[in-house]
Amino acid sequence: MNQDFRLQLPDADATAAFGARLAAVLPSRLTVYLEGDLGAGKTTLVRALLQAVGHEGRVRSPTYTLIEPYRVNGRAFYHLDLYRVADAEELEYLGLRDLVSEPCVLLVEWPSRGAGVLPLADLVIALAPAGDGREARLLPATPAGREVLNRLGFT
Repeated sequence: MNQDFRLQLPDADATAAFGARLAAVLPSRLTVYLEGDLGAGKTTLVRALLQAVGHEGRVRSPTYTLIEPYRVNGRAFYHLDLYRVADAEELEYLGLRDLVSEPCVLLVEWPSRGAGVLPLADLVIALAPAGDGREARLLPATPAGREVLNRLGFT
């Protein structure tokens, strides 16, 4: 059984700092599901992660484009926001299968809307309000996800 871990993120800066910590331990292939209500901090976390791996420039929320690709230091990252997806089959038309044929990090917001088409999660990060900040619940779903949490010091 997979154990989940909880991390208190008192403000946006703490969320960004966690994104940078996560970036430092990511393997070249990983699927991360980001769960939480609108405004929970999912895009803030992705933005910090991408900036920490060396992306320069704006990190846009892919709410309308659905997928934003990033090539950083020879690595592929894809930020997906599936909030507006009505049918998971839409992801086939967007070329998701081709994207995941290469080593890449998938960062997926609203993953339940891609069920059955998305690759299974290695790591699930659920963000929820907690006091004035938020709490991140980290759930490893594969050995790769467990290794990421081990590298972050969660054991």
